[in-house]
Amino acid sequence: MTDQKKELLRVENLKKYFYTPGGVLHAVDDINFTLNKGETLGVVGESGCGKSTMGRTILRLHDHTDGKVYFEGKNIFEYNKHQMKDLRKDMQIIFQDPFASLNPRATVSEAIAEPLLVQKLYSKRDKEGVEKRVSELMDLVGLAKRLTNSYPHELDGGRRQRIGIARALALRPKFIVCDEPVSALDVSIQAQILNLMQDLQDELGLTYLFITHDLSVVKHFSNDILVMYLGQMVEKAPAELLFQNPQHPYTKALLSAIPVPDPDYPIQRIPLKGEITSPIDPPKGCRFAKRCPYADARCTGQDIPLRETQPGHFVACSHVE
Repeated sequence: MTDQKKELLRVENLKKYFYTPGGVLHAVDDINFTLNKGETLGVVGESGCGKSTMGRTILRLHDHTDGKVYFEGKNIFEYNKHQMKDLRKDMQIIFQDPFASLNPRATVSEAIAEPLLVQKLYSKRDKEGVEKRVSELMDLVGLAKRLTNSYPHELDGGRRQRIGIARALALRPKFIVCDEPVSALDVSIQAQILNLMQDLQDELGLTYLFITHDLSVVKHFSNDILVMYLGQMVEKAPAELLFQNPQHPYTKALLSAIPVPDPDYPIQRIPLKGEITSPIDPPKGCRFAKRCPYADARCTGQDIPLRETQPGHFVACSHVE
């Protein structure tokens, strides 16, 4: 049998709008991608581009405005609340802020045990079974047993994030949305958490949607990278290809901003000038046009479709040629 990639998640024309007194905020606008089992899709873009909203909408933590999300071939937007509760075992999230996502009154063991009890994998009477599973999860994420009865405020950021990862893994999920899981941590702790997540992916066959600002991290952590700008996907490509040959002007500007730890290394920064297009009732056309040095009449008045310029490399730009 050939080693064929198996699709786990497919997102079609996903939209999430927020209706405000000032107009309609287009937070996520017509996103399309597929994600294969055991792979990682990195999602990058500046703050406010809709990365986290997209991740939460895929998990149905936000109600969608339009579009479909297929998980293992089934459209989960058609699921009722009982089906969604069962699906939570397969789809989990690691939040950005490990402290805000934990109950300050729950000990480490109580926090990790909570999803096991909510999903009724164990009964409250089965204390021995719960303790054994909690112990396994603590070993898996590298938490010392002496921390079992500690509270979140007594731990550093790295240990709190390990609790968040243990909670996400408790139900043995297939897919995890990682919403900037290391951005609140020190650099040395970031490396530990990222190495842990990669080891867990290899060991458990996990599939990640990895949302981050750190382009240097996403290059080494992802199979494919999706670049977002004001709710839209402007480029998507395999990680190495995106870094070797970025084609959208916004992607080029993002990559030029990556710090290089060598003051003598020649690098050409691409500063972005101009006014940012409002995401509230945006006009048709490229939303990056006001900041793009190549923009002309072709970039306004009509939506810019994604085009496959080479196998697996998609770009939404009128000037990509």
